[in-house]
Amino acid sequence: MILNLTFVAVVLCFVGNVDSSAYDKIVSHSRIRAKKEGPNVCALQQVQGTKKKYFSTCRNWYKKSICGKQALIVYECCPGYMKLEGMRGCPAVAPIDHVYGTLGVLKATTTQTYSDMSKLRAEIEGEGSFTLFAPSNDAWEELDPSNVNIELKNSLHYHMVNHRLMTKDMKNDMTVTSMYNNLGIYINHYPNGVLTVNCARLIHANQVATNGVVHVIDRVISSVGNTIRDFLENTDDLSSFAVHKIPLQQMMMDKLGKPGHYTLFAPTNSAFDKLKPGFMESITENQEVIKALVNNHLLNSVQCAEAIMAGTVYETAEGSTIEIGCDGDSLTVNGIKMVLKKDIVTSNGVVHLIDRVIMPDSAKEVWELMDDSQSTFSDLVSEMGLSASLGSKTEYTLLAPLNAAFTEEVMSQDETLLKLILENHMLKTKITLNELYSGQMLETLSGKMLRVFIYRTAVCIENACMVRGSKEGSNGALHLMRSLIQPADKTMFELLVDDGRFKVFLSLMETAGLDELLKQKGSYTVFAPTDDAFEALTKKDIALLKGDLNALRTILLYHFSDWILINGGLERGVTNLLTSLQGNNLQVKSVNNSIYINSVEVPEGDRMATNGVVHVVKNVLYPAELPVGRQDLLAVLTKLIKYIQIKFVSGYSYVEIPLSFFKKTITTTIVEVPQSTKMIRVVEQPSVTTFTKIVEGQPTITKVTEVIETEPSVSRVVVAGESTRTKVTRVIEGQPSPKKVTRVIDRKPTITKVTRVINNCVFSFALQCSFHAW
Repeated sequence: MILNLTFVAVVLCFVGNVDSSAYDKIVSHSRIRAKKEGPNVCALQQVQGTKKKYFSTCRNWYKKSICGKQALIVYECCPGYMKLEGMRGCPAVAPIDHVYGTLGVLKATTTQTYSDMSKLRAEIEGEGSFTLFAPSNDAWEELDPSNVNIELKNSLHYHMVNHRLMTKDMKNDMTVTSMYNNLGIYINHYPNGVLTVNCARLIHANQVATNGVVHVIDRVISSVGNTIRDFLENTDDLSSFAVHKIPLQQMMMDKLGKPGHYTLFAPTNSAFDKLKPGFMESITENQEVIKALVNNHLLNSVQCAEAIMAGTVYETAEGSTIEIGCDGDSLTVNGIKMVLKKDIVTSNGVVHLIDRVIMPDSAKEVWELMDDSQSTFSDLVSEMGLSASLGSKTEYTLLAPLNAAFTEEVMSQDETLLKLILENHMLKTKITLNELYSGQMLETLSGKMLRVFIYRTAVCIENACMVRGSKEGSNGALHLMRSLIQPADKTMFELLVDDGRFKVFLSLMETAGLDELLKQKGSYTVFAPTDDAFEALTKKDIALLKGDLNALRTILLYHFSDWILINGGLERGVTNLLTSLQGNNLQVKSVNNSIYINSVEVPEGDRMATNGVVHVVKNVLYPAELPVGRQDLLAVLTKLIKYIQIKFVSGYSYVEIPLSFFKKTITTTIVEVPQSTKMIRVVEQPSVTTFTKIVEGQPTITKVTEVIETEPSVSRVVVAGESTRTKVTRVIEGQPSPKKVTRVIDRKPTITKVTRVINNCVFSFALQCSFHAW
């Protein structure tokens, strides 16, 4: 039963007649909510302690509050229906009458009285088709009685339209012509079902009359003729915003003087007096900051105060966002009661006067962008004297960890180490979120280099991932980090050796000829099994495992991927596939902030290395779809791997895995050769140069210096004759240049023969040429 009721409630929130307006749908929902009270009864929410009632949205209904205040559920007849004595609900249809008589039906008796006083009664009882937006009795009571004067008929005519207008006909940002001097009436129809006329809310709508329709509204509306620009230029208390301290650009003033639909939160002069001394002077020459400051107070839509029932985020003309909410009768901006006067209606929008300047991020220094969620980081930076490095004219980026990242263990560390941690969260340049990319290196204030990793649903720096909410200030950027960043300073090999729990794994890697993988440069992920994972094996088992090189490499390389994957980079709620160096996929999940690899939990993760990341596992991993073809090997693997049933296929043999992931390395050889000749080779590509020197007579001393930036050649120099002193200098940049040999002798020059040999290594004397190319 409860399930069915819940389902019906959800349907109410999303299903409605496609031909109905938002107001009509919300009334229909209210009727269904009150079905148990009888026919044609509607459920409303009344703000406790006030007379304000609302046909409520689902959001407010379940929260049982309006504008942060407790709301009580009340039941009334739906528009157009009445009670009958002794009968349940509201079974009677309200009698239809002319507009004047309908005012009495709706208990708008003050409007009825003023219609008599102003001689309007005959008109609204007579022929025609009228729409009357009738102020409620409470609305008239809020007016100063002295305002009810000989202009009363004109005022009532401004509440009238000379044709029938139902709520379904009233569109958002619609302007209709009133019956007073053809002045406009401005209608706004909001998604939450609130419908306003010059920012007055319809509280009882669609009461059809013989000569029109009557809608009851919650305030008396006044004729409008001025634009927002006119209002700014003629209000002395807005001179700081519009004229003096921050002159609006002509383009902006022109915009606010033309037809449109805007909301302006206009700061008063006192709002500017609250700014820190010198701020306005500091931005005088910065037109971009001034433009951003002005636009941050402007919305490209009309938001009347009566339409706000809870906090809603809106985009400003500057491009940032502000939250407009309410607290009782007070309108709030970003949760602050700053609105002094609301709903000043103009011909192109509405103005709310505020007592604070809404500062856009682009006008703030990065330091000012931090809020309470980063207060620990902010306080520590100040205490450690690091704030001096963050001047207003210095560009920088803060990677600010949330308060929860500073645990007791972190805070108890030595001050020098704590300062280093803070410096590693401060970058020397401005880096915005959109400028980050995978593989990017970022230099910190301490001189450390941090790596950037971009995932489908996360942006991470080393082991820490960002929280939504990056901001860009006038001199830099702020990124919120979920945890502390731990820069890497050891290779994966060094981490595993220093840890001491991976002796078997390292031994197997060495036997398989794969240990270099843990040492070389790169970006790898390794799920490293501890010694506990091998405790079931005997020495004989390990020897058998080491005896089949292809099998050993298949198993070990299944623990590696050539991509750095950290916990924060995993997409939650799905299986993330990670291709191993062996070729089969690893299945990785993140559950309750823990990593699971092939359903096996990873007890320790995100141990960052200079060439990758280490995740510690207590189980050996194996591809479920890969069979074993030998019974003795199957017996060993069965001891190792418990989480899956390994398939046996007689005769199956492992294929040789190409070791293409190894980096090419070059060995530099320095050898003493006969006749006191010293050969020095410095190269960047695999190549060999051999110099052979044969001298008759006393040995000479030859020095060969070679600097090569491209593929070097091989030269052979043979010299015959008496003792001479020969100097050979060879410098090559770009393509190999012609060689120049200079000889200085005391007698007739000897014969010199230059032979050039290219291709493979040529060995002469004791010269050794060696390199590794995997």
